Amino acid sequence: MSKIAGHLHKILAILTLATLATFATPSLTAQAQASSEPTPPPAPGDRRGMRLERTWLRQQRTYDRLGFMFDHAQQRIERAQELIDQATASGRDTAGLQAALDGYEAAVKSARPAFESVKGILASHKGFDADGRVTDAELAEATVRSMAEQLREIRDVLLNPARALGDALRAFREANRPN
Repeated sequence: MSKIAGHLHKILAILTLATLATFATPSLTAQAQASSEPTPPPAPGDRRGMRLERTWLRQQRTYDRLGFMFDHAQQRIERAQELIDQATASGRDTAGLQAALDGYEAAVKSARPAFESVKGILASHKGFDADGRVTDAELAEATVRSMAEQLREIRDVLLNPARALGDALRAFREANRPN
């Protein structure tokens, strides 16, 4: 495999994995306490509150992973574009790869507003205190549902283009394997 194809493979693999990992990585359920004061244990039988707290924590971690992906997506896309340009200049057929990268870039741009709207949900954290503990179960459940809708919207926009990019990368590698 040539140097260009090797670098292209690495950059596009990182893009694809970053997007897919955002939605596939299991989240931890433990939460670090922001204050030094111990939090009282949940009341016996308060399974609903515990479930909401775990869900809220998982959603926050998903948001953090998405933030990392969005923060670095543009520079990775630009680097991948440079490598595609180099591969094209050296006579390789990069049409499928270019189309997949363009689709992925468009998906990242269209998912950005939904990602930004999640900031408002996190900032207000209705039904939760600053440490992520349930203060009002009804409000907390509405917050979790709203957050889930936004995260689902982001996933729906990004998942297929990320898979298409991965498929195009595999096809490119297969077509450009050294004999």
